[in-house]
Amino acid sequence: NNYQKLSDLNPFILEEIANFFANYKVLQGIRVEVGAYHDQEEAMSISDLIVVMKDGVIQQIGEPQEVYDEPKNLFVSKFLGTPPINVFQGKVEKEKVWIGSDCVLEAKGIQDQEVYVAIRPEGFVLSEEKENTLSCQLQAVEVMGRDVSVVANHPLCENTVIRAIIPSENKINTSTKDVYFELKKNKVFLFHKETEERL
Repeated sequence: NNYQKLSDLNPFILEEIANFFANYKVLQGIRVEVGAYHDQEEAMSISDLIVVMKDGVIQQIGEPQEVYDEPKNLFVSKFLGTPPINVFQGKVEKEKVWIGSDCVLEAKGIQDQEVYVAIRPEGFVLSEEKENTLSCQLQAVEVMGRDVSVVANHPLCENTVIRAIIPSENKINTSTKDVYFELKKNKVFLFHKETEERL
């Protein structure tokens, strides 16, 4: 069986194949059935519906974008997305989300508790303000053309590094030690510290 993962192919060929599948499904009026995939990018690019499983137990079923935008638990949020979601230890106090000493968001209706705060890479907005922003230690800036990847650290982040994807028109002072971010509410997810379910 000479099976090769799509993700092993040249990125340009992979894009053409993904477009072919998408157009073929529309033209033929069919749904393409896909088997088990361990490569989430591949699964998301050609699937109508994905099933995320952990230890043989279904965690979430839905359209790829829906599962990405509305993960039901911490595992699902970590499983989808490249670069990976940035996960912080945080807390909700008086309906505010705190990461360390930084108050980053409102959390109306959520009781005081410790939480996981998960932020998609595209959920960061570069800011010059120090109030109501997340303060991180700047490590590097990687130019990717249309976007810029800001690589940073934070003592409460569980990832090795934080990756924030921002538009390239943002000018970043690389001589500074700290960088400040506002957060896009729809790109931030709160999870229960014990059950890891979405709040």
